[in-house]
Amino acid sequence: MELVLIDTNKAKDTSPGDLVKELSSNLTEGLSPEEAKKRFGEYGPNELEEKHESAIIKFLKNFWGPIPWMIEIAAILSACIQHWDDFGIITFLLFLNAFIEFFQEYKAGNAIAALKEKLASKARVRRGGKWLDLEAKDLVPGDIIRVRLGDVLPADVKLIEGDYLLVDEAALTGESLPVEKHSGDIAYSGSVAKQGEMNCIVYGTGTNTFFGRTAKLVSEAKTDSHFQKAVVKIGDYLIALNFLLVTVVVIVGICRHQSIWEVIQFALVLTVAAIPAAMPAVLSVTMAVGALMMSKKKAIISKLVAIEEMAGMDILCSDKTGTITKNQLIVRGFNPIGDFKEDDVLLYGAMASKEEDRDPIDDAILVKLEADKDLNEKKNGISQVDFKPFDPIAKKTEATLKDSSGEYHVAKGAPQVILKLSDNHDDVADEVNKLIEECGEKGLRTLGVAKTGDKGKWLFVGLISLEDPPRDDSAETIKNAESLGVQVKMITGDHGAIAKETARQVNIGTNILPASELSDAPDRKAIRMVEKADGFSEVFPEHKYEIVDVLQKNHHIVGMTGDGVNDAPALKKADIGIAVDGATDAAKSAAAIVFTLPGLSVIVDAIRESRRIFQRMQSYAIYRISETQDVLFFTVLAILIFNQYPVDAIMIVMLAVFNDFPIMSIAYDNAVSNPKPEQWKMTRVIGIGTVLGVTNVIFTFGVYIIGMYFLGTEWKQAAFADQNHWLIGFRDWVVSTFGTLNFRQVQTLVFAELAIAGNLTVFLARVRGPWWSIRPGKWLVLATIVSKLIVSAICFWGLLIKPIGWYVAGVWIYACLQMLITDSMKLLAYRLFDHTGIKFHRHDKVHR
Repeated sequence: MELVLIDTNKAKDTSPGDLVKELSSNLTEGLSPEEAKKRFGEYGPNELEEKHESAIIKFLKNFWGPIPWMIEIAAILSACIQHWDDFGIITFLLFLNAFIEFFQEYKAGNAIAALKEKLASKARVRRGGKWLDLEAKDLVPGDIIRVRLGDVLPADVKLIEGDYLLVDEAALTGESLPVEKHSGDIAYSGSVAKQGEMNCIVYGTGTNTFFGRTAKLVSEAKTDSHFQKAVVKIGDYLIALNFLLVTVVVIVGICRHQSIWEVIQFALVLTVAAIPAAMPAVLSVTMAVGALMMSKKKAIISKLVAIEEMAGMDILCSDKTGTITKNQLIVRGFNPIGDFKEDDVLLYGAMASKEEDRDPIDDAILVKLEADKDLNEKKNGISQVDFKPFDPIAKKTEATLKDSSGEYHVAKGAPQVILKLSDNHDDVADEVNKLIEECGEKGLRTLGVAKTGDKGKWLFVGLISLEDPPRDDSAETIKNAESLGVQVKMITGDHGAIAKETARQVNIGTNILPASELSDAPDRKAIRMVEKADGFSEVFPEHKYEIVDVLQKNHHIVGMTGDGVNDAPALKKADIGIAVDGATDAAKSAAAIVFTLPGLSVIVDAIRESRRIFQRMQSYAIYRISETQDVLFFTVLAILIFNQYPVDAIMIVMLAVFNDFPIMSIAYDNAVSNPKPEQWKMTRVIGIGTVLGVTNVIFTFGVYIIGMYFLGTEWKQAAFADQNHWLIGFRDWVVSTFGTLNFRQVQTLVFAELAIAGNLTVFLARVRGPWWSIRPGKWLVLATIVSKLIVSAICFWGLLIKPIGWYVAGVWIYACLQMLITDSMKLLAYRLFDHTGIKFHRHDKVHR
């Protein structure tokens, strides 16, 4: 047959018989095995297309981008001039960054694949006149299938034979109660049969299903990471600074008639020092360690950048059903009519239920009855002679009961149906309708209960009100989230009255708008509506996607929680997509974070932890900027002023190793979470880094001058008018004890200061207050001490450089003094930024 693709609208409008003909199928025989095989070849398997990319391609992609390009250019230049030490270290950094990124993507990919395997299902299919159990992926359009209680629908189908089917579509549409389906209705892949049995014809498989089209919307959703933008922006700044200073060095070298080859070699070394080669690795390790910490708090991270995004999240769009609420009906109250009492409404409602059917409404009523000891005893004295299960056509259940007074009947169902059944409906109609309206205004669903009296006439007993209540911790969680500067908006497919009542109970606010108003509004009005609204009701998947998109366009960092297929596009589009406990694989695949505890309680811990992780990343960024400026400015100014290279190439390469790699332990540092959402305020980050860097440059020049003109061969005693000055005596004692420094040793002295004092800068960069105001993590302290002891040993004994012996101890004392003074300059800088009118404009922040 010719390939026929039938969409949902066409399937709805076509009668079952016509659809069977159009799909060339047969109700009694089904498809023949040969025809099914042929169609399988035409339509493909009934599963979502998953693009598999080879591990090699994924790994190689990590060598493409602005920062990798800069590192690669530096490596190539190092090889060209045969600086093999530089080449080896730079190449190692390049592969380390690529490996870390690849490893995180690989873990996330494996997690998603494992989730998909859990959803593998079978289907009861009629092929060649026989009923067979087949893998769901083998279904093709035209297949006749049988759907029974508990089955997960394996494809999009048209119902054709059977009384009815009660289908739970909560995972797809967000509707908390099962939906009645009859012959001629359609049902979606992924929904669950709760009651009834029906034969159906498959019209949509694979990507041509409701689920499949949602998955396509997911694949099209793209959101840029603020983290990547921040890294690139910092990298761009450092590279631009390096380009400027290297240009100055080259021009001055040419003017001084220096060897052009020597100038180019040193320019390359400066470039190596400026490129933040280890930055992606350090920041990725920081986030990876943070992801491990968050997993202990039941938040599984599948995309590392989500940690940084969550730190800046200022709006959380939360699904209602199953997230804010329990997705479990409970009895809220009773409204007896006439002479009946509340106990009568509950008892007769429970006797018109059957526990074995596992109907969510029956379950709610029976649970309420079990909690009442006296009513339970009364129930034991009543026997259920006959029971008619819920009939979607009649919209009620009936039971025949027998007790000491004889036999009678009870019924429960839609209030209007029970009212019509009752012989006293004229007397009670006004009262019942008023109560139904009042319950509706409170967002409650109502159920009518009736029984037969002495003369066999039906009497309206009363109303049972039902609700899907909020989780016990939802209100407190939302309050805590808002105290952290995160506005919570409720998004639900339920009716507005239900949404408003739930919002009222959890203190979100009752400005709940129908999603249709958003679609009809022009762009500017839509932005105002979304920002001011406390939530939206009657929402479809495209509305959720649209709400997130509108907020992002107005510079909000948006989180979105959800658990169903209908949430997947918005989860993918959001800056932080969060799949809550019990989510479908579509939601988990689209999300960046998966919660493994029910409800929203995990969100507050996750926000606080993400902000601590952000603080660590920002601390490293400030440190990296300051250290790069220290090396660049000092080296270039020393070349311009003294016409000397104050450090050699191997020293600069060793600085990259001994300063950056121990700093990876900042991932374990102690940090305090900000009470407000975090942002990459680049003016402040670069400004504070520059203050630290320039202050360190001054101290580095101090060491250079002391080494050259006080402890070195350039000593000029005649510069002192008083030849008996105490400083002369001190200098004589020092050089007689430890020896005079030659130029190569002065270089080592400067290297020791850059490595020891420079590394201590991380303790200043990590806090806004004094360096001791937040106790540093033990691993950061240990890594710093070990690194500096190694540097001290290299300088003491002279490995690859000239030894300076016990002058290293003097550098330690000098570095500690430098740290205290630089910390004071940092505090002054923060006060200037925060209190003297220096403001952060929109372009200072990393937006889309």
